[in-house]
Amino acid sequence: MQSKLVIRILGILLMIFSTTMIPPIIVSILYGDGGGAAFFTGFFISMFTGLLLFLFNKEQQGELRNRDGFLVVVLFWAVLSLFGAIPLYFSEIENFGVADAVFESFSGLTTTGATAIVGLDGLPHSVLFYRQQLQWLGGMGIIVLAVAILPMLGIGGMQLYRAETPGPVKDSKLTPRIAGTAKALWYIYLGLTVACALAYWGAGMSLFDAISHSFSTVAIGGFSTHDDSIGWFSSTRIEMICTLFMIISGVNFSLHFAAVRRLSIQPYGNDPEFKVYLSIIAIVTLLAAVVLVVQAGNSFSEAFTDGLFHAVSMATTTGFATEKFYTWPVFLPVLLIFASFIGGCAGSTGGGIKVVRFLLLFKQGSREIRKLIHPNAIFKIRIGANVLPENIIEAVWGFFAAYVALFFLFMLVLMADGLDQITAFSAVAACMNNLGPGLGGVAANYSEISALSKWTLCLAMLFGRLEIFTLLVLFSPDFWRS
Repeated sequence: MQSKLVIRILGILLMIFSTTMIPPIIVSILYGDGGGAAFFTGFFISMFTGLLLFLFNKEQQGELRNRDGFLVVVLFWAVLSLFGAIPLYFSEIENFGVADAVFESFSGLTTTGATAIVGLDGLPHSVLFYRQQLQWLGGMGIIVLAVAILPMLGIGGMQLYRAETPGPVKDSKLTPRIAGTAKALWYIYLGLTVACALAYWGAGMSLFDAISHSFSTVAIGGFSTHDDSIGWFSSTRIEMICTLFMIISGVNFSLHFAAVRRLSIQPYGNDPEFKVYLSIIAIVTLLAAVVLVVQAGNSFSEAFTDGLFHAVSMATTTGFATEKFYTWPVFLPVLLIFASFIGGCAGSTGGGIKVVRFLLLFKQGSREIRKLIHPNAIFKIRIGANVLPENIIEAVWGFFAAYVALFFLFMLVLMADGLDQITAFSAVAACMNNLGPGLGGVAANYSEISALSKWTLCLAMLFGRLEIFTLLVLFSPDFWRS
């Protein structure tokens, strides 16, 4: 373990991260909201700490090994989320303690979208902008993590999306170097953000709201500048723009890269995960619309619009809302929560277990049934035209088993802390899947749960965002042996 090299890199990351507190200072000056002092404090603490870490280890050079990579990835999200909480804590938000600030920061950088703040409409513009910016930065970090870094470490089936060969059915290569891959993905991510902001602005949002919501839409984060989320605007046009960009952002960014490079939509049509992704959204939309028409008495057009928006929002783990979906009839609220377990495509800004893993689990289940009928036959699992190695199937099963075990562990902790079963279940689901809104006591926000529950859910967010094994491996004694 090259601990000094890891600390040096962490210092550099902290110094870079401290500069992200400058834009909120500018926003504070432009709007005269008096919130700039908190961000000055956060900037100096983060910059000073990062500088110290760097200077004490500046002579350390060399290439990171696999084990170093695991630690850097975990520290990237954990430490930056802790330092990201500093300006939120000093912003003098009413009834906002340390646990609340850390929870909000973790929720932002992991693009979860769960909030402990009550009264967003009364917050300074600088604080609102900072929350949205956290999600935007976290969203890009997630793409680079999923497409360029985790495959190198062999995490839970993500070998399908190597930087050199991004996926078994994608015959085009991304840039072979991680730096080149990250640069290409940044351009696509930035382009989508600008396009989304312009579309929102043209549809009637203020420039501030348009930029802010473009950040959280493309990042599939779900933070809003208003307590009523997207529903505050009461605009079908804005809802449909939001729906379109949520769908786009839930797609593997390797596909976007291939489509842009070829100037063709063929890469999407050739990708099995993309087809399953759209099918899941279509099925959830149809079920939601039917229930809203039959049980709630809504008109078909209203039911379809609401059903489509919330199906996309929950299935992509964004968490935006136009209605209080948790009051909807029959099984709809639970169905929408369950949709978040599948989540977006691998290599997207979406959370959840990922569509490709569920596709592989389904194929493996089908193979086991066929083996019962034909015990001596040999069946191979394919994605597209390619046969998958058995180690990838094993990695996916391992991921799923670890996910379920951690889910129940977190749920039991929350129930032991006094939360009822529905609240505990939905809170863990919303945080591990990086969704945000839950049911029961966390339907509106997370302000009423205890500090212990908030810290537990921060850990759940981190596990969910880092694909379980990246963080779980740090708990192994073998990891720390030289």
